[in-house]
Amino acid sequence: MAPDENAARTAQRIKAIVEPQAAAGGYMDHEPGNPAVRVTRESVTRALHAAGLGAGDTVLFHSSLSSMGTVVGGADAEVGGDDAGASNADTRTGGAETVIDGFLDAVGPTGTVAVPTLCSWQALTEKLRVWRLWNVAETPTYCGLIPETFRRRPNALRSNHYTHSVSAIGAQAGDLTADHGVSGPRESPWGPGAFAAASPWQRLYDWNAFCCLIGVNCQRLTMVHFVETHLVHRALARAAPKRRDELLGEVRGWTRTGIWPGISTAKRLIAEEIFAERGLLRYGKIGSARLRHMRIQPVVDEWIALAERDPAYWCSDGFVKWLDRL
Repeated sequence: MAPDENAARTAQRIKAIVEPQAAAGGYMDHEPGNPAVRVTRESVTRALHAAGLGAGDTVLFHSSLSSMGTVVGGADAEVGGDDAGASNADTRTGGAETVIDGFLDAVGPTGTVAVPTLCSWQALTEKLRVWRLWNVAETPTYCGLIPETFRRRPNALRSNHYTHSVSAIGAQAGDLTADHGVSGPRESPWGPGAFAAASPWQRLYDWNAFCCLIGVNCQRLTMVHFVETHLVHRALARAAPKRRDELLGEVRGWTRTGIWPGISTAKRLIAEEIFAERGLLRYGKIGSARLRHMRIQPVVDEWIALAERDPAYWCSDGFVKWLDRL
């Protein structure tokens, strides 16, 4: 077998392991798009500016390409119509590039654009094997065509975490993605580094970054796991020091079962309604897709406050019982 064939088969095997198997549960649902609506690089930028994204901003976005309509790119954008010689895959990739370029134009050379490039590893039965399979430069993301296209760009930087990496382009991309999980560990089902103090997720919160959801709702908002992680570790900080190690040992880890707040997908939709009512989340449009946009810090703060006031409503029964023991 030729070396390139072997590499291709290895890549396909890893891709099969990385891709999630929970999509049937509705978590990956997105809005249907209207193909009659044409979206260009310039219209993406205009919609983002109308939402309040500006030059120099740092923005994280989650997206569904098909929800936007017909997103034109490459030859399509130049000739003003479909390129009969391009394959559907080429056209879709060109559309992904269009969205990425629209975001980069919106923040300008002093801004930074980031996307989640997550890996689920749900088919991985031996969790410790992740260290042999994970490759920051090559392991694909399951988050869709736009993040996968984004992370492959030559100027994109990706943080080094096997489940919750972030890829970024722009002035602060290096600072955002550096040293993921190297310090300030916080135990979680994705290991102590995923939402550590040294992580892109903490920096996005600290910088009060802009966040966009295009054609998807708050079920897709990865910051929910940042919230869950903080609920656990804020609770541990309130516990008697002599009991913290014991209680921490009951928290779910990458290779250990245990308790976790587990804010459900249904509750995430309720949270979105609350954020919208309180003016923390607003709506716009990009093409035919609904654009949800917010600043990360006030949304996270509000979510933590809601869950700490009423953990029995927002969190799992196991987590509530664990809190009672504190």
